[in-house]
Amino acid sequence: MARPETAAFHARFRFGVFEADVATGELWKSGRKLRLQEQPFQILTILAQRRGELVTREELVKALWPDGTFVDYDHSLNTAVNKLREALGDSSTSPRFIETLPRRGYRFLAEVTTDSATGSAPIADAAGELPRPHRGLVRALFVLAQVMYLAFYVVALAKIERVHDVLAGFIGGGADPISGAVVVTALAGIPFRFFLALAVVFDYRGFGGKFARIFTAVVLLDIFWALAPLLLAHKIGAGLALAVMAALVYLPFGQRTLVRMSYS
Repeated sequence: MARPETAAFHARFRFGVFEADVATGELWKSGRKLRLQEQPFQILTILAQRRGELVTREELVKALWPDGTFVDYDHSLNTAVNKLREALGDSSTSPRFIETLPRRGYRFLAEVTTDSATGSAPIADAAGELPRPHRGLVRALFVLAQVMYLAFYVVALAKIERVHDVLAGFIGGGADPISGAVVVTALAGIPFRFFLALAVVFDYRGFGGKFARIFTAVVLLDIFWALAPLLLAHKIGAGLALAVMAALVYLPFGQRTLVRMSYS
């Protein structure tokens, strides 16, 4: 089937970790070829070519089914769009690539770059920023980080009197509000960490966008708890306590990297 609407596009185009070859109708994710039928691929190409613009359902129907074709256009178009979203791991409720404009059409959201070199191999990483280890390993590391924080919270709550005594030894009368902050953030942090861990365990596809929106809260919470090793300085030494604290300060940014590696 001819693709007149996409003739102006280069042979390859890229968005996120995906690369598409217009000439062959092939789609790759991080160098791995995906199975995608012709009509969903045509929709992808048309939308990507007009990134940021509304592409009406009527335009897509006209491109996919020439005059004289007898088909249930609405149902067939919905099916093709859903197959495309499934291939991209996208969500209609929290879209990263394809936004639905109700009763009108669709809009492509991601940045698109083109490559006129037809003979090049699929990219290993379109963004050129992140390595691509096995998703299972990346997700396991993220979940382990949440388990570590859960352990912090539970131990701190179980030994809150001891935490208060250590704080009092450092700052005297200022220990009460900080002990209170430990209790509040630990109680809030327990369900928060369960949410993060379970979202990744069950591989919630919209998690990347949600994590980006709550990242500021993650940073504030994690930096507060990065101070925890100072409570053990009298046992492990100030140098080691500071080293562990530095690693914990980095950890929220490490978690963001893990999420991007799995859900971008």
